[in-house]
Amino acid sequence: MTTRKTLALNPEAAAAEAPALKKKGRGWEISDKRLDALHEQAREMRRHSSDAHKALAEKFTKADLGRYTFKRHAVVGSAIVDFNCHNLGLALAIDEEGQNDALAKRRDKSLESVGIRVMRIAATDILEDIDAVLQRLTATMRDRITERKAAARAHKAANPNQSYDRPKPRTNAQGDTPTRNPKPRSRM
Repeated sequence: MTTRKTLALNPEAAAAEAPALKKKGRGWEISDKRLDALHEQAREMRRHSSDAHKALAEKFTKADLGRYTFKRHAVVGSAIVDFNCHNLGLALAIDEEGQNDALAKRRDKSLESVGIRVMRIAATDILEDIDAVLQRLTATMRDRITERKAAARAHKAANPNQSYDRPKPRTNAQGDTPTRNPKPRSRM
């Protein structure tokens, strides 16, 4: 039987502040090789999910959340979160038994430094009383929507000359909107 290697943090790193993530390019200044490895690891985690993940994912697929959808085992920066709602900037972390809490707290600090709120949920809570978990999640989503709208209003008030309207499409002489690439007519 082979021994399994696990990731361990050194004591100085656990006490240190979370490293700043820089949003730039495909992977927030992460090499393509590392990002591909993260996506492969997330794919493997989706294939072999725990019962709590499966139960919550089933609820999300049945629920009509509109534009607020949750992606399972999503790669965000250099972290893999259990569920991520990109439109809300909200990540769900399911606390399983035997996980490294220092590593999870460090990941949460990194995500919160770039504006992603992390909501931690115990796996036993999901399996025992999923309705209470969904009520907490709904309240958190409403709070997050309110925060995002208030931030958008404040940004708009601080930048009155910035335009938020999309340009209107050009029309031809007949008042029709021309197509971008009209097909050439063939001559016979």
